[in-house]
Amino acid sequence: MNLFFKLLNHNIYKIIELIILSSLIPCLVLFLKLHNLIIPILLIICLYCITIYCLENKNLFLELKKVFNINLYILIKIILRWLFASIILYLLTFYFFNDKLFIIQNNKPEILWKIMLLYPIFSALPQEFIFCKFFFYRYKSLFKNDNNLVIFSGIFFSITHLLFLNFIAPILSLIGGLLFANTYKKHRSLLLVSLEHGLYGNTLFFIGIGWYFWGGSVNYTL
Repeated sequence: MNLFFKLLNHNIYKIIELIILSSLIPCLVLFLKLHNLIIPILLIICLYCITIYCLENKNLFLELKKVFNINLYILIKIILRWLFASIILYLLTFYFFNDKLFIIQNNKPEILWKIMLLYPIFSALPQEFIFCKFFFYRYKSLFKNDNNLVIFSGIFFSITHLLFLNFIAPILSLIGGLLFANTYKKHRSLLLVSLEHGLYGNTLFFIGIGWYFWGGSVNYTL
């Protein structure tokens, strides 16, 4: 058992693990055309990360309490930032991607409420566990300090979105990944950063530019 944990915590294993999770699996999804299985695959990856996290963490109960760390003042600040960013995203879509503006409302309005309800739970939350809580805990030995963790969390978050075969998804994911990782660095709250991610994700889909996260050059079925 000691040998198992030693192997599990070796930096070489962590590097291989990170490459598989952030690069190899998205490549397999793309080349094997597993696009309609993205959410189940994400949940399986998240389950792996939860398992590793639980096996390694000796102060699990205390860590679980931190999941719900949330400050009302910080939450209001995040909401105000999101409102400002939503205006920018709307203007960006209106002027540069007008054909995508309110594309869901115009084509499949009946699925909009499903996205608004399910995306934060089944996409934003697992992603933030993987790229914030797990990433900061698991890879601190590789990246040494929190600032580096923020940068590389954002980069790897962006890399996973290359499978959508367009430049919009990785660029917005890099910006969002850096924002979410920085929020987590400051407040160490999985709930807070998941709420933030959910707000931005729902905004992208509501406005229409979220098409690049399920369409783009890939044939996705909603």
